[in-house]
This record gives sequence, C-alpha cells and structure tokens, in this order.
Amino acid sequence: MLDIKFIKENPDLIKEAARKKHSNFKVEELIEADGDRVALIKEVDEIRAKQNAMNPKISSTSDMKERNDLIFQMKEIKDELQKKEARLEEVMKKWRSLMVQVPNVPDMSVPEGASDADNKEIKTWGNIAKFDFTPKSQHEILLDLDMVDFDRGIKVSGFRGYFLKNDGFLLSMAIWQFCIDSLVKKGYSPLLAPSLVKKEPFYGTGYLPQGEEDLYKTQDADYLAGTAEVGTMGFYMDEIVPKEILPKKFVSFSPCFRREAGSHGKDTKGLIRLHEFYKVEQVILCEASHEQSVKLHEELRENAEEIMQKLGIPYRVVINCGGDLGLGQVKKYDIEAWVPSEGKYRETHSISYFHDFQTRRLNTKYKDEDGKLKFAHSLNGTALATPRALVAIVENFQNADGSITIPEVLRPYMGGRTKIEKPQV
Repeated sequence: MLDIKFIKENPDLIKEAARKKHSNFKVEELIEADGDRVALIKEVDEIRAKQNAMNPKISSTSDMKERNDLIFQMKEIKDELQKKEARLEEVMKKWRSLMVQVPNVPDMSVPEGASDADNKEIKTWGNIAKFDFTPKSQHEILLDLDMVDFDRGIKVSGFRGYFLKNDGFLLSMAIWQFCIDSLVKKGYSPLLAPSLVKKEPFYGTGYLPQGEEDLYKTQDADYLAGTAEVGTMGFYMDEIVPKEILPKKFVSFSPCFRREAGSHGKDTKGLIRLHEFYKVEQVILCEASHEQSVKLHEELRENAEEIMQKLGIPYRVVINCGGDLGLGQVKKYDIEAWVPSEGKYRETHSISYFHDFQTRRLNTKYKDEDGKLKFAHSLNGTALATPRALVAIVENFQNADGSITIPEVLRPYMGGRTKIEKPQV
C-alpha cells in the first residue's frame, strides 16, 4: 500500500504504474473517494464538537424550557451525526478497497510487456547437457528409481497428490539442509515459518485480496500460505524494529500450498505445479533506502544463483516485465532451470523488492537517527523450492544406466553417496 499523500501528489506516476503493470486501477476514483473521506471526516468532527459543547450547556441550565430546547437540539445533532457517520463508514469502505488496489511504482529498469513471454533474459549459466542416449522425463526417472508414488498420492491427497519416498525424500531433505546451511553462513537467521496464517499477513504482503482464488481457506477464515514470505513478514507486524538489527535477514522454511487455480490440464504429470510443496525462502527487512533495497535485491539474486551453480543446474535469469509483476513489486527477477525433457527453462525462483508497500500494510517500522518513525523496506527471494528442484536435478544428472549422479554439494547430506541407482528387487 502506498501513502495517500504520495498518491495525491503523484497521480500521473500511479497512472503510469497501472499502465505498465497492465492493471485496471483508476487513480481518479481513489482521489475522488479520498476527497469525500476528508470532507466527511471534517463534517463529523465539527458535529462532534457541537455535541461536546452542548453537554455542559444542558448540565448547567436550570430553566426547564431552555433545557428542553437544548435537549431537542442535541437530538437533532445526534441524528445528523449518525447519518454522517454512516455515510463516512460507506466512503471509508470504498476508500480502503481502492487503497489496497493501488499498484506500486515499478523501477525504471523494468521492461515493457504484458506477460511472462515478454520477460527479458539477462544471463544464462551452465552447459546444457548433450546426452548420448535418449533422456527420460522426470516422471519416468522418479518412478524407475522408486523415488515417488503418484497413484497412492492421488488416492490419499487427490489430484496432483504425491508421496516422495526413499531417495526422493532424502534428496529433498538434502536440498533443504544445503540451502539453509549456505544462507546461515552468510548471516541469515533460520526460521521455521507457519503455513496456517491469519488474513492480516496475507493483506500485508499483497496476496489478498487479488490472489484469493489461489489460496486454500480454512473454516475459521484463515489461509494456507504459498510461501514462507507471508508468515515471515508477519513476524514484525505492528512492531517497531530496532534500527541496529537492520538489515534483518531470514532464511525461512515452510510447507506451502497453492490451489493452482486456472491451471487445469497443465503439467499434470510429475512434480511441477503441485498443490503442496516446500520452499526455502530469503526474506529481508532494511532501512527505507532505495539504494539499499537495490543492493540487497542483487544480493538475494546472487545467493540464489550461487546455490544453483553449486548444484550444477543450468539456468537463466530474466527481469520480469511490467505485466508479469505483482501489485506490490518494484522489480523482480526470475531464475529458470533448464529441463532437458521439455527443451526449455522452467521457473524455479522469484526474487523481488517492494520498498515500503508491504511494511506500510503490516505496520512494520523503525526509528531513524533522528528518532523519526519510518516504514522499513522489504525484499524476498526463493532460495530453492522442492520438489520442483528435483525435476531439474534428476533430469540434468541422469545417466545412460538409469541412475542419477548426486550433485557434489549434496553428497554430505546423502551419506557420501555419489549416485541414486535403481533399487535391487
């Protein structure tokens, strides 16, 4: 959420943000609603002042006729106040609804475009494997090596359900531990974040109201998060963060849930586009400085790239175009891993910064050197998500004999083994 003062002073900037993000938001509607809001607040305050001034008059009047006249006037004031307050409540409802739809202003470096097809490639890394045999898909490999059970997963969990088992489970655990260890060494605080989260952190991070169709909702009106970002950003909600701990860096882990609304018929085989998965997420709070946000955004990208490089997975980095940015994102990078069976890159990471868009909603502040309260800036980025990461590993590291070479950095977490081979019957 942006500051209403900033919005009113820069309507053309908001219009341009909406255009670039391909949003239907109309800043004129918000400014009109805000004018009504300000006018009504003034009227309500004036009527309340009259009401407050009337009370001592009534109390101090001994003449019954004069007292009754004052009581009658008081009733008229009260009736008028109730009408104005009801009208103000309507206007405030509309104003709040419009405020949470205001798009954040994208960085100048964000390219034009309507969808992910328009994202701009800025880097590729790694050598795409040239197999001297016919490579298998992740679905075939995982089943052949007894790393997954889709049939029983669907029986137990429904469509897109799965059991990771044997080396599939162990490899996932190895990935999580490797990522967490890598970031803890860089000064990131480890956090096991809740997946079951109240609605406030979802509104705060911008996943509500726009993304509700993709969220699982409980009977108690709470939600299941699709990323540890939501719970982690709620950690300091409604708090003043000590300036001396900024930038505060978390490496957060959690189960994640997504309905994948609108994806019927897409990626129905294997371990992509699942309803339940796991993520190691980077989350940072920093001072309200664009320069620091940009610097830390690059740090998050570099961390994610370093993890991919140590795993040996070929990838590319893209800058997301305006139409592929979320409501609150100033700028976003995606990292996409090479998937041999598809002959293309698939998204594995999303890395974003928001300025104070999220922290303003979450009321997360700090005191600057002059003791002035400011909203912190926030950033987040995937370290790695599973089981999607398994797709890239098993396909890129498959061998002619059907085995998988375990990336060297994961071997200490896999008992020193170098390969995953077909179980002996």
